Amino acid sequence: MPDFLARQERFPVVGSTNDVVRGWLADGTPEVCLALADEQSAGRGRDGRRWLAPAGGALLLSLGFRPTWLPPERVWRLAATVSLAMADAAEEAAGLPDGAIRLKWPNDLVMETHDGPAIPVAPERATEVRKLAGVLGETEGLGSDDPRVVVGIGLNSDWAATAFPPDLAGSMTSLREASHGRPIDHGTLLEGFLGRLEVRIEALRGGRFDVADWTGRQLTTGRDVDLVAPDGSVSTVRAVGVDVSSGALMVDDPAAPDGERSIVVGEIRHARVGV
Repeated sequence: MPDFLARQERFPVVGSTNDVVRGWLADGTPEVCLALADEQSAGRGRDGRRWLAPAGGALLLSLGFRPTWLPPERVWRLAATVSLAMADAAEEAAGLPDGAIRLKWPNDLVMETHDGPAIPVAPERATEVRKLAGVLGETEGLGSDDPRVVVGIGLNSDWAATAFPPDLAGSMTSLREASHGRPIDHGTLLEGFLGRLEVRIEALRGGRFDVADWTGRQLTTGRDVDLVAPDGSVSTVRAVGVDVSSGALMVDDPAAPDGERSIVVGEIRHARVGV
C-alpha cells in the first residue's frame, strides 16, 4: 500500500465504493482512504443515475479526503486532481499519446473518436465524443472543522465493445478499445494512477494545482454544448473556457458585463464536434 494511503481495501462485490468510503470517514478513518471493487451492485453517477460495469471490465474505486488543508472554495480541485492523475495513468496503460484523454466539464474522462470507439484521433479529425470514465464527488461538512470529501471514479478499462450495453454503446468507449483490443492490466493501471495521484495531492497540499493540464485537457472550450441545469432544463451555450479559481465553466453571454458568465453547477450532456 502506498505510504500516502491510510487505508486501502478491495471488495469482490460492493454496493457502492462511495458509500463504503463515506462510512469510513464518518467512523474517523484518516485521509487518504481508498476502496476498490471488482464489481458494484449499486454504483451511481451524477444526479443519481446508475453506473453499471461487468465484473473485471472497469476500474472502480473511491477515495476519501479530510481537506482541512484546502479552502472550501477550492475543494473542487480534489476531483479534478483525481481525474488528471487517472488520465495520465490510463494513457500510459493503453499506450495512448499524451492528451488523448480529455475532460468533459466538470470531471468526466472522454475521448474524441472517428468511426467507432476504438480509434482515438486528433480533434480536427474527430466525429464524435465517447465517455471513458465517470467521476462523482460528494462532500459533507465543508467549512466546518470536519470536512469530508469522497471522489469516486469508474473507468471503462478492460471492456470489449461487443459487451457494451446496447443503449450506451454509441456513447462510450474503453481503454481496451482505444488500444485496438489490447488487454488492460488493472494492477498496472492502478499502480500508475496511485503514483501520479500521490505526487499531485502533495502538490495540492502545498498550494499547487496543475492549471495547465486541467485547462489543456478541457474538451468543451470553444464549442457549443448542451448544458443541463439543476432543474433539468437544457440550453445550448458556447463554452469559452474554465475558471481556475472556482472550477466554473465559462460560457458566452452577451447580456453579461464582460460578455461571459460562469456555470458552477450543471452538466454537459452533449459537446458538438467540429463546432
